[in-house]
Amino acid sequence: MNVVGRVESVWRYPVKSMRGEMLPEAYVSFSGVLGDRLYAVHNSAAPTAFPYLTARARPDMLRYRPFFREPARSVLPSNLAEAEARGPGITPLFPGFEDLAVDVETPSGEILGVDDDRLLGALTDESSPGALTMRRSDRAITDCRPLSLLATRTIDGIGRAVGVRLDKRRFRENLYVDLNSGESFAEDAFVGRRLRIGPKLTVHVLERDIRCRMINLDPESLEENPDILQYIAKNHDNRAGVYAAVLVEGLVRPGDEIVLED
Repeated sequence: MNVVGRVESVWRYPVKSMRGEMLPEAYVSFSGVLGDRLYAVHNSAAPTAFPYLTARARPDMLRYRPFFREPARSVLPSNLAEAEARGPGITPLFPGFEDLAVDVETPSGEILGVDDDRLLGALTDESSPGALTMRRSDRAITDCRPLSLLATRTIDGIGRAVGVRLDKRRFRENLYVDLNSGESFAEDAFVGRRLRIGPKLTVHVLERDIRCRMINLDPESLEENPDILQYIAKNHDNRAGVYAAVLVEGLVRPGDEIVLED
């Protein structure tokens, strides 16, 4: 068994481009981490290829904190144990609408339902001139692929190169991983290969992750450091981390082993 590392932490982002939450465990289905990017703010004035309002236009979106009203019901399928007892290949139930209800804490501390018009009103200004609506999808509204992974050593290496200690939350990954190689960008070697993460979750790493201005934004201060993206663009083809497709659904927890299967 070729163990290549371990999971450092598991994250999901209930509303695209708003603050994420670190989880003690997560169920990863074919569409990604359960509850990840369940909602996104649609902007009628945005390009049709990417019609969402994000922190690239409104950095303060990173200060909005979405959370599930029923957190225990939002992490795992309710019949997971029964489905797994029936044998491999049984797809458990996706949580119902009421199990995945989301509220959002605004920067001022006000708690609003994700579908409250006052939330959209707070997000409307000259940087979002179109009509805003909240969209929901049971399939994660990710930029590209259902699951993202990034090595902690890659973050450290980028930080050393630009002379800044980087908060990993800049990168908005689902899985941050500690790889045995200890090298920055070691995850690139897994493109085209299959990984088992934890006891069951199996993924095929498809491609390296193309980066955008989001990683320049400090998630707390909102200060922008263009050196970060410039370094990655110049030295690593504008890519950091990898995207994966899920082959076998399963639970994942911090500390889980990552095994290279082919």
